[in-house]
Amino acid sequence: MLRRLMTFLLATATASATALAAAPQDPGTVTPAEARAIAKEAYVWGFPMVESYKTLYAQAIDAGGSNYRAPLNHIGGSANVFTPKDTAIVTPNSDTPYSAVWMDLRAEPLVLTIPRIDKGRYYSVQLIDLYTQNFDYIGSRTTGNDGGIYLVAGPGWKGATPPGVNKVFHAETNIVYAIYRTQLFNDKDIDAVRKVQAGYLVQPLSAYLKQPPPAAPPRIEFPPYDATRAHDLGFFSYLNFLLQFAPVDPSEVALRQKFAKIGIAPGKPFDADKLSPDMRHALLDGIKDADEEFANFKKTKVDGQLISSADLFGTRAFLKNNYLYRFAGAKMGIFGNSGAEANYEGYFTDADHQPLDGSKHAYVLHFGKDQLPPTKAFWSLTMYDGKSQLLVDNPLNRYLINSPMLPSLKRDADGGLTLYVQHDSPGKDKESNWLPTPNGPFFAVLRNYDPDEAVLNHRWKRPEFTRIP
Repeated sequence: MLRRLMTFLLATATASATALAAAPQDPGTVTPAEARAIAKEAYVWGFPMVESYKTLYAQAIDAGGSNYRAPLNHIGGSANVFTPKDTAIVTPNSDTPYSAVWMDLRAEPLVLTIPRIDKGRYYSVQLIDLYTQNFDYIGSRTTGNDGGIYLVAGPGWKGATPPGVNKVFHAETNIVYAIYRTQLFNDKDIDAVRKVQAGYLVQPLSAYLKQPPPAAPPRIEFPPYDATRAHDLGFFSYLNFLLQFAPVDPSEVALRQKFAKIGIAPGKPFDADKLSPDMRHALLDGIKDADEEFANFKKTKVDGQLISSADLFGTRAFLKNNYLYRFAGAKMGIFGNSGAEANYEGYFTDADHQPLDGSKHAYVLHFGKDQLPPTKAFWSLTMYDGKSQLLVDNPLNRYLINSPMLPSLKRDADGGLTLYVQHDSPGKDKESNWLPTPNGPFFAVLRNYDPDEAVLNHRWKRPEFTRIP
């Protein structure tokens, strides 16, 4: 009886929250100062959602675009690694050819079939909700390489586990992104990766059960994504559009009510042209305040190595509704893995805390003997342009140096490893260990997939970039 009462109360609270959040108040009822503070909070909270829409629109909606992969509820991928021509996602890795599916779970769940994969090959399927929270994983670390059948369900589905399904994953939102990463060992390995990718299957639950499909949900009119608009007052319009796929979490009832005071509500139009000049300035100032908070956070916390990527990505329970962390993660590398799956060490400054710049300096990154990143899978150091956050075009077509390349790298006399990170060639005798930079600002990310415990508890210390005199 008590359980039924608690279930009823929770359902009532959630329904009330949804209704309240769906009824925006007139923005004129708040002062510009209040609106500015709310806009800042809403931008920090909602930026990851709008930024993820950039990828959703490019990969699953804009069929004529260069980054289009497949329509909703269909898996799309490439048997090639990312290059500078791939622009839909910032700071991509280039070690694991991607497959991906954008899911619309309003009508029914989707069933994901994973083939048996050879034991030595890392793979993962990262399940990400519309808030960009990593709510679970399928893969080498979590479910193994023997293959399986998995079901991904939206917030409204309450069915029993279907026969033959190994596990059910419940998402908070009706739009979900699944990113498949399949390790590529070298250029000769590409056909093996293609074979694995061909075994990744996605189908609606009704098709899996060989039953008639449920009634189709209402058609979605996806607004074209425009980067300039998304970082202006149009941000709030995109956010309202996306909120219709994100039922209110009980922990965010008051937050959604606050957002409604400036016209933020699920599926409602946000007409910036009807705002007074003072209100327009207030909302724009709120966006500016949010960006300034991020810049300060990055400088003090990230560049100062007080936090790592492991703090910025994960489940809602892990993040504990730390919206600034989620905002920073989306700003620096949206769809990053949770720490247990992959550790990311971002290099933005050198050993003397000066910004990295290939037009001014050449650098070395030295790993001492037996001090390479400890991992159960593999590690990789990837180069990015400091302005675009994309991979760097270079004469070697080399965007990274990783552990599978170790046999082709030259070791130091004492067994250590020195990498040359610079714009121009360090000389033919050193080119095997050369990671080219742009002729300007850059940053690098050291990824460690399925990291050893020494990485997770910070016993392993990374080396720093050192300027060559």
